[in-house]
Amino acid sequence: MAEAFKLLINPDTVAHTARHLRRAWRGFDAERFSAIALDGQDGLEFKARAHRLADALQATLPTDFDRACGVLEAALAPPLALDTDGEPVGLQGLPPQGVGGWALWGAGEWVARAGLDEPERALLCLRELTQRFTAEFAIRPFIAQRPGLVFPLLSRWTGDASAHVRRLVSEGSRPRLPWGLRLQALVADPAPTLPLLRALQNDTSAYVRRSVANHLNDIAKDHPERVADWVREHRVGADAAREALLRHASRGLIKAGHAPTLAAWGLSHGFDGEATLRIAPVAVAVGGQVRLQARLRSLARGPQTLVVDYAVHHVKANGSASPKVFKGWKIELAPGESRELDKAHSLREVTTRRLYPGRHRVELRVNGVGVAEAAFDLRS
Repeated sequence: MAEAFKLLINPDTVAHTARHLRRAWRGFDAERFSAIALDGQDGLEFKARAHRLADALQATLPTDFDRACGVLEAALAPPLALDTDGEPVGLQGLPPQGVGGWALWGAGEWVARAGLDEPERALLCLRELTQRFTAEFAIRPFIAQRPGLVFPLLSRWTGDASAHVRRLVSEGSRPRLPWGLRLQALVADPAPTLPLLRALQNDTSAYVRRSVANHLNDIAKDHPERVADWVREHRVGADAAREALLRHASRGLIKAGHAPTLAAWGLSHGFDGEATLRIAPVAVAVGGQVRLQARLRSLARGPQTLVVDYAVHHVKANGSASPKVFKGWKIELAPGESRELDKAHSLREVTTRRLYPGRHRVELRVNGVGVAEAAFDLRS
């Protein structure tokens, strides 16, 4: 997986970028650009390849930043098309009309380096880049250093005709964007972004709404009560799209059993009933899977709305355990009803989690509260 990811920037990407920059500016030194961008590329991971491409742009574009932005913008492919749900199409591959796709990660890095002293021009350039790929990483240094300039612009961009630009408003200002510069001021106080999210949460594009949900989920990690209040306020009169956004935004808090969030979703009551959990097989090797079989029986006099998740207490290298909550089911259980729930749980390692042998406890949680347990032994 990592090997394939780094290859998204490759010699063809570099050659394609050089060709279109030369088309936009006859004085562009395509040979020097390619030599710098490809220097040691085989041994570099994706992010380092993008930074090397930024090095090449810095060395070969005009020294005048405004003129350099003009060259880059003239070399760009047309904006990415959107499907009927407002999702981008055509991100993969090399667009024949100009520079686009993964090469623009490096172009955004160049703008963030070279444009900090000319932020107005830099932000205009990022507006163009984000319509062909994304500028969510590149805009973050400007937010951190020039919030008084950037936030009024982001507010105007919430009404931009391009869904790509509207998404940048939310995604670029996420406090804890993965792979991005952490915006520590917004981690401490997310208030400056809340009007932006309010303006975007009913956006016609699912692409934009998903970013708003992820942004709120970021905020929930540091300010869970604010997100619980947001859900409570904005569920009133919400259509299906906003309900889905709010549920996605509060997914982490629901899994964690955060009482105010559960209450905002009408899930504050504990499970009135009996629960069992079985796991098969009871011993499995890394790379295999186990099947979780849960049974819930209601003892309540009325119907119950239940969110059923499960926490796997992964064994760590030092022998201690750390729980990871996984999404399970949302069900309506009638009075006296019994329900069988079945789910396969993969034990393949992923880039964010290494698995260690040992006894792994699994806890069944209903509305955030543990109701049953079982365990399996993981072998190397």
